[in-house]
Amino acid sequence: MTYIFLQQYWWFLVSLLGALLVFLMFVQGGNTLIYSLGTNATERRMLLNSTGRKWELTFTTLVTFGGAFFASFPLFYSTSFGGAYWLWMLILVTFVVQAVSYEFQHKRGNLVGARPFQWCLTLNGILGPLLIGGAVATFFEGSNFIVAKGNLTDSLQPVISSWANASHGLDALLCPWVLVLGFAVVFLTRCLGLLYFMNNVADENLRCRASVRLVGSAVPFLILFVAYLVHLLLKDGYAANPATGVITIEPLKYLHNLMALWPLAIVLAVGIGLVLYGIGRTIWSKTYVGGIWPAGTGTVLTVLVLLLLAGWNNTAYYPSTADLQSSLTICNSCSSEFTLRTMAVVSLLIPFVLAYIAYAWRAMDRKKLTREEVEQTEHLY
Repeated sequence: MTYIFLQQYWWFLVSLLGALLVFLMFVQGGNTLIYSLGTNATERRMLLNSTGRKWELTFTTLVTFGGAFFASFPLFYSTSFGGAYWLWMLILVTFVVQAVSYEFQHKRGNLVGARPFQWCLTLNGILGPLLIGGAVATFFEGSNFIVAKGNLTDSLQPVISSWANASHGLDALLCPWVLVLGFAVVFLTRCLGLLYFMNNVADENLRCRASVRLVGSAVPFLILFVAYLVHLLLKDGYAANPATGVITIEPLKYLHNLMALWPLAIVLAVGIGLVLYGIGRTIWSKTYVGGIWPAGTGTVLTVLVLLLLAGWNNTAYYPSTADLQSSLTICNSCSSEFTLRTMAVVSLLIPFVLAYIAYAWRAMDRKKLTREEVEQTEHLY
């Protein structure tokens, strides 16, 4: 295992965690549908308890994603999480509010009632995917930061990276293409949330309504995603010279990456096809309720490929719009070879963790959620 292999390997693992996070945000997408899909208190309680069984997985994956970035690419962590802290703090706050809302909306002694907490869940369902999608878009559109490694020798100001303006990350939301990808993720999570409800909730009225709502979320998602994908493949990218580390602008860089790494093009096509299959078959078939699985798998594959295109093939995965040479690559921002090698051994436990999650998921969903269970069981969200 060479140092270069370890860098590529850990970028793959971080990208995989990011792809899984986007899939698991069907919880957030489902929360935006509490009032449009549920017509009464019982139906809303069913929807909340359906996603309530899985929200810990989303939150844990988000924390693990941040931890993996910190361990493998610490300069990105200090630059983005430390510099663009308003953006990341908003993401964290929305997820903390989500956790509080699930646990306390029906607790005894709640003086404000369940509705304000449900509004907070809806807000999390919109802001969470929007901000995370926007953060991913900065991997391609760039961010306004400066890296000065020479500051390590300055005892008075040993700060390596700094943000070039006072917005500390919120300026990314002024870029139209950041918003395009952000809202594409919002509508994607709504589609996944609807597919999950149809698979997890045994209620024919909710399933019929979800099938109709799926069309209204799938159309804007497809428009936004296709627009951003075309923009990405035609835009200039940030190439890194492997010998000198110098960053240059390369026209059609991400298209070149897709052509050079041609197996990723196949995976991307398969991923998009699975998403379309899961959504399309669910819309056209009145009895099919398993669309979450092909669509979810396709989501993971598609996001994985996009993140790999951002970092592999000598590409700056976190471009700087303030100073081109401050842009981060997997080579100039990674941990030491010893750290990456040690963590690579630990990462061999990941398949066992995934197997446990699959087992726990299957155990929780062995019995579909019904109206009778919500009305008769006390231990509910």
